[in-house]
Amino acid sequence: MLDLSPLDGVSRLLMTVSLRPVQGDRFQPTGFPSLGAATYQTKNGPKLLVESAQSMANRLEATCWDTATNQPVAALDGVSHVTVTRGGQFLTDSMLEAHRLNSPYLLESSDKTFFNRIKEELGGLAEGPINRKKLAEVLLKYDIGSLIHGVFLAKKDLAGGRLRVARALSAFIEATGVTVAASGGVKNDHVNPSGDTKSGFGNVPFPRDEYVAEQIDCYFNLDLAQIRGYGLGDKVERLLILLSLYKIRKLLEGDLRLRTACDLEPVDRDNLVATRPANFKLPSLADLEADVKTAINDCKGLMVHTTVAFEDELKKGEEKSEEASGDDEVEEPEDE
Repeated sequence: MLDLSPLDGVSRLLMTVSLRPVQGDRFQPTGFPSLGAATYQTKNGPKLLVESAQSMANRLEATCWDTATNQPVAALDGVSHVTVTRGGQFLTDSMLEAHRLNSPYLLESSDKTFFNRIKEELGGLAEGPINRKKLAEVLLKYDIGSLIHGVFLAKKDLAGGRLRVARALSAFIEATGVTVAASGGVKNDHVNPSGDTKSGFGNVPFPRDEYVAEQIDCYFNLDLAQIRGYGLGDKVERLLILLSLYKIRKLLEGDLRLRTACDLEPVDRDNLVATRPANFKLPSLADLEADVKTAINDCKGLMVHTTVAFEDELKKGEEKSEEASGDDEVEEPEDE
């Protein structure tokens, strides 16, 4: 059994992992609507946000999902989550939804069975101060990821929209000493080079800005005090910490191919040591998988896998302006 005692009495686990491009020197950062690459100045020179906290949360959650079978990876069999079906077929899951239990496929469905179940179990929270322990118990029961990546149940009928949990696990990637590596290319149309480009025909030359950096760092921040503050007991605390460490290790083991032209890897994968508490070494993936399975089994009576159906019409929304589409809480990993 992994010894987590070095984390006792520590409020945060902070880890910085140096990264490098798998090949060459250039990499493509994330882009934001109306902004592009997020560059900024510090006292130490120009820096670049390579990957935001929102996008890294998506990537950490993705380490737990088996896309071939549409269920959690085998090592996490038994964790709580909510699967949504449509016409008897898999549609989505709370582990894939940007806002987890606040997914419209769960809370906006005309079938209010699940909504009413959540409302009933959270019923005592309708008025007065929020009972954080009770909220944490319900979240653990239906979607354990909400206790790690946060959730905001923004529904008036659910305690007036006051039920929210901040991220316990955050991560982001920054680059230091950056400069632009400008290049470009041409989308060729060998049939009709002078065709109508607005319709997708013709040759289209384009510019491209990538970056090089003196240093690229991935930062992880696990709020241990928040996890203890849920008041769910030692077994659940251990499960939440092991599951968080598992996500970090699996993300780094799988490299970090963030986009087609942004393929990063740890400089020293074998020696991933926290800066706080000092010298805490990230366990191996094999050790974490074994202990996570044990921890899930120890808490299996507290978690359920729920399946609900969403049979409403999938209506198309109005096109949004670029400004309106800039919701940083739903940013997805970008490609190209």
